[in-house]
Amino acid sequence: MSRIGKSPVPLPKGVKAAVSAGTLTVEGPLGKLAHAIHPAVTVAVDASAITVTRDGDNRVARAVHGLTRALAANMVEGVSKGYEKKLEIVGVGYLAALQKNMLQLRVGFANELQVPVPPGLTVTCPDQTHISIKGIDKQLVGQFAAEVRALRKPEPYKGKGIRYENEQVRRKAGKAVTK
Repeated sequence: MSRIGKSPVPLPKGVKAAVSAGTLTVEGPLGKLAHAIHPAVTVAVDASAITVTRDGDNRVARAVHGLTRALAANMVEGVSKGYEKKLEIVGVGYLAALQKNMLQLRVGFANELQVPVPPGLTVTCPDQTHISIKGIDKQLVGQFAAEVRALRKPEPYKGKGIRYENEQVRRKAGKAVTK
């Protein structure tokens, strides 16, 4: 039995969950999320928790059991607290700005990069070298943060680029070390 899958997901105050037509819907103070349930598992909702049980003991059912429970837990946390990723920009002349629904980045290229902000996310730039990405969908927040970081990954020699806040960048010694 999956150790993750067998533990129930507690529902905090103000969060409601429902299962209908193979879809788990979770609604809370920050919004509403829905996810299609795999046919190899059964999701049950009562007043205080969401429980996931698998129908068989085959490989797919075992794999999807823990996954479905983890996704349900992420949905509950997302609609109650929300998720946030913070990025920082390191480099002389590197900066970020927000223009309506476009994130504008100057990160050492000849042209300014324009990245459209997906619906469902709130992107803010508290200053020119920091970006804050907030939303209720954990996957969407992480994917957008990864896409922005991939535009200019931190390079190992000077450490310039876009990185997650508190990310450790391994630095390499340059050519001068050989002498």
